[in-house]
Amino acid sequence: MIKHDKELIVVGDRVLVRVEEGEERTNIGLYLPPTAVDNQAVQGGTIMATGPGLPMPSPDSLSTEEPWRTASRETRFLPMQARTGDYALFFRKAAVEITFEGERYLVVPQAAILALVRDE
Repeated sequence: MIKHDKELIVVGDRVLVRVEEGEERTNIGLYLPPTAVDNQAVQGGTIMATGPGLPMPSPDSLSTEEPWRTASRETRFLPMQARTGDYALFFRKAAVEITFEGERYLVVPQAAILALVRDE
């Protein structure tokens, strides 16, 4: 995500979420029960950026022949299920709050996401 000539790069299997403040009904129509909102156990927001996913090990890395040699290969990643623009419902405790260029965001691991809402 680029803002004011600075680029924020999300790494690994994490997503950058613009926070939607705790309300009973989200902007997209999901109903969050008061217990989830009050305890801040579950929160929702729009995904602004995603990381590349989890890096996959090289298939030949298990070879015991000459372990000091490393063949150059392109890094491959296990793709992310979440996409930019999706609405994510996630566990709040797993998120880390950051401020970037004066705006508040949460960095959330993909494993903490409960559901995604995607416009087709």
